[in-house]
This record gives sequence, C-alpha cells and structure tokens, in this order.
Amino acid sequence: MEYVIEMLNIRKEFGNFVANDNITLQLEKGEIHALLGENGAGKSTLMNVLFGLYQPEGGEIRVRGKKVDISNPNVANDLGIGMVHQHFMLVENFSVTENIILGSEPTKMGVTNKKDAAQKVAKLSEQYGLNVDPYAIIEDISVGMQQRVEILKTLYRGAEILIFDEPTASLTPQEITELIQIMKRLIAEGKSIILITHKLKEIMDVSDRVTVIRKGQGIGTVTTAETNPNELAALMVGRQVTFKTEKGPAHPTEETLTVQDLVVEDYRGIAKVKNLNLNVRKGEIVGIAGIDGNGQSELIEAITGLRKVKSGKVLIHGKDVTGMKPRKVTESGVGHIPQDRHKHGLVLDFPIGHNIALQTYYMAPISKSGIMDYNKITEKAQQIIKDFDVRTQGPHEPARALSGGNQQKAIIGREVDRNPDLLIAALPTRGLDVGAIEFIHSRLIEQRDNGKAVLLISFELDEVMNVSDRIAVIHDGEIVDVVIPEETTEQQLGLLMAGHADKDKKGGKHSVE
Repeated sequence: MEYVIEMLNIRKEFGNFVANDNITLQLEKGEIHALLGENGAGKSTLMNVLFGLYQPEGGEIRVRGKKVDISNPNVANDLGIGMVHQHFMLVENFSVTENIILGSEPTKMGVTNKKDAAQKVAKLSEQYGLNVDPYAIIEDISVGMQQRVEILKTLYRGAEILIFDEPTASLTPQEITELIQIMKRLIAEGKSIILITHKLKEIMDVSDRVTVIRKGQGIGTVTTAETNPNELAALMVGRQVTFKTEKGPAHPTEETLTVQDLVVEDYRGIAKVKNLNLNVRKGEIVGIAGIDGNGQSELIEAITGLRKVKSGKVLIHGKDVTGMKPRKVTESGVGHIPQDRHKHGLVLDFPIGHNIALQTYYMAPISKSGIMDYNKITEKAQQIIKDFDVRTQGPHEPARALSGGNQQKAIIGREVDRNPDLLIAALPTRGLDVGAIEFIHSRLIEQRDNGKAVLLISFELDEVMNVSDRIAVIHDGEIVDVVIPEETTEQQLGLLMAGHADKDKKGGKHSVE
C-alpha cells in the first residue's frame, strides 16, 4: 500500500489539555480520506499539525515514506501539502489573482508580473473546472467562489495533497454538489485529499475511507463502502443518534414578530429586501428557506437593529422597534443567534466567559451600581458551558481557541439562557456535528413548546423541513410563498427558492393575516 501521508501516534498538547492523544492517520495516494469527529474532537488540530501551524509533542509524520519535520506552512507547501481553511484566508479588497500569488509573487525586472500570474490562474481554473475570474475582487464574489480561490491558491503552489477543513459549512446545496465534483476531478488528476467534516451524507457520497476521532483519541479507520451513517454517527459521538427531529404539533397563539412592507438596501443602495411581509407567532417555529444571497442577511440585520431600514416596519408584540439600536431590540425580548459568529457573535480575543456575558453584563446580578461582579460572570459561564456541552478548558479560555462548533454552542447557550420571547436562529447548526445538531434542534423546539416564537434561517433544506412548523420561502428579497412542511417536498421548495412560484400565490396561502 502506497501512503502519501502517514501521521503516526501524533500527540498535541495545549498546557494540560491533550487535543490529540496518539492519533494515527494514513492517506493513500489518489483517495479522499474523511476525518470525522465531534466539534472539539481534535480534527482541525491534527490537520494544523500536518500543515505546520502546530508542532506536536509526540509522534512522527511521513510524506511519501520519508520522515519529515513540518516546522511551518512553507515547509508543508514545499512538500506538496496545501490546506483550504474553514475560515478563508483572503484579502477582501484584493483581486483573485492578487490573493493567489500573495507571498509568492512572480516578478519580471523586479516588478510583480500580475498578467502572467492571471494567465496561470485562468489555466488552472479551466483545468480543474473551477470557473474563477482571475480579475474579480474577493468581496464581490460568492462564498462558494471564494472557496474555489482558496483551492486555486493551493494548486498554484503545486499542492498534490489537499486538506479541506469543513469545506461545505458555508455553502448552498448547489455549491456543495459542485464542490464534490471539483474534489472528484482533483482525484482524477492524481491528487489526494483529506476531508475534515461532520456531515455524514457527504462522507458517504465522496470518501473512500474514514478515520474517526473522539475527544482527541483515534477510534479507528473504516472503508466507506462497508459502513453507514448510523454506524459512523455512533462511532463519532459514542452513542446512537436520532436523525429525525421529534416534535409534537405546534399550538401558536398571538403574533410576536410582525414585519410589514419592509425594504432594506445594501451598502450600494440596492434593495435586497423588497416590500417583505412576515410574521411569527408564540408557540411556533417559522423557517426561512432560500438560496444564500436572496435577502436573508439583510432581513435579519434589519429586524435586530444591525442594519438601517429604508421603509416599512418591524413590530415586536405590536410595538414598533424599527430602527432601534441593537441593545433596545434585545431588551424588547429578542434573542439573536447570528449567521456570522465571528463578526456579530463573539469578541474572539475575550475569554469565552466574558463573551457569554456580552448581552447581560450591565444587568443584575452581574452588574450592580455599574460595577461588574466577575465571580457572577464565571458562575453564569460555567452553567452555560455545562448545559450546552461547550468543549473548553474553562470560562477564561479565549473564544478564539475554541473550535467553530463550540463557539456556536456558546452563542446559542447565551441567547437561549436569556429566555427571549422571539429567538432568531440564523444558521444555528452551521459547523455542528450530528450530536450537537440533535441537541440544538431539541432546544429550539423546547423554546417553541414554552410559548416562544422562533424564526429559523437555514440553507439546509432537511433542517428547515424537520424543525419548522411553517416555511416562508424567500427569493430575490421577497417572500414568494409560505408552506406547511408536511404538505410540501424538498423538490417543491427548491423550485420556489429558484423563483418558480405562482405569482397569484405570492405572500403565501399559509401566511397569517
């Protein structure tokens, strides 16, 4: 058997915390090898060791049979190893080509030769079916296209072994399908891939073998064709997992959120939300289904006070909160799980305990006469860390040091703990494993059953279908229909999301007037 990568008994410690406890992973030439584990299991840490971002305390790494010391990412690049990170390493106001050549700029007579570089980028893009414009500016292209730029960065540097870290976390279903085709083409061209993921369907669709790690320890490696999602889920979390969300019928009462004729513009003055009407009642979960970029972000930011409203109204319990500051909206009984946890959810350099207190630091019992009680902050943080299974060394660990999924669980815990009348959950399970998804869905349903209103925004159709009581389909900034999950299919939803709606039904036959 020809292994292009062998990670043998790798041990990585952070103080007294053992992130990788003697883990072994072997990558065969020409295979897609999935690395599966819960949030905080040590997947990204192990790959950061392989890419030279971390130095292990024990074990050895072999590349094409030769023992190597990967002291930094430049060494990894020289060995033909490239990494596509979950959070992209791109300069937003640079072009595609400028980002790809950054740090290895080709020069002619001492001047950076962008023209030749752009031609090489275009050739690579065509070779691997990436369809990337070398001259496009990063901030002007979709998340899926930005990911392709990251892939091109590795290929430009000659990578033969590619590490994909949670590559589908931010992608639409269509982009996920396209990425899988790209990965298969890379394999056909002779590359080898390690795929970090917690999405079992993708593992079954694309991988050849799977290595499972749990709480920093290697559980074993299995051949994908010889396993199934239930077995993988049990290996990952150490127990049987229920994939179907269990919930009884909803008993909605009066409206909590009312959105009337809302118009919201982006920074260029272009309307992204267009005369939108929506309502969410006590005791129900309303899901918003739509392809990314159809006004979801602008809608949520307008409701929560993060974005200025052009016209229309947002009402909470009949009270007009349009244009209020975010704190005032929060105090009106709104909880917000933001879709971008780094931009709107956390202060990454703050301890996770302080992040948990961000919404309530000025209130009793944490604050008294304007003075914060840090012992109370620690107590509250420890309670939420325990209740929401946030894998951390403690309240004083910087938020930046937590895995993406554990950052998400801390935010969800903070918002749910406040017991808001309206909980806005934007991509609440993004980056979470099956066990955590099961837990979060149960908490959203628990909020509903306690008489709260829940607005769920998700790009995962199965999540919207399983959790929602009503589904509002958004396309081009408008609600084109409101449907009942039990009376529709994913295919019908997909058509509505793509704009194939009966114009006479716009606004929804199941909307509440």
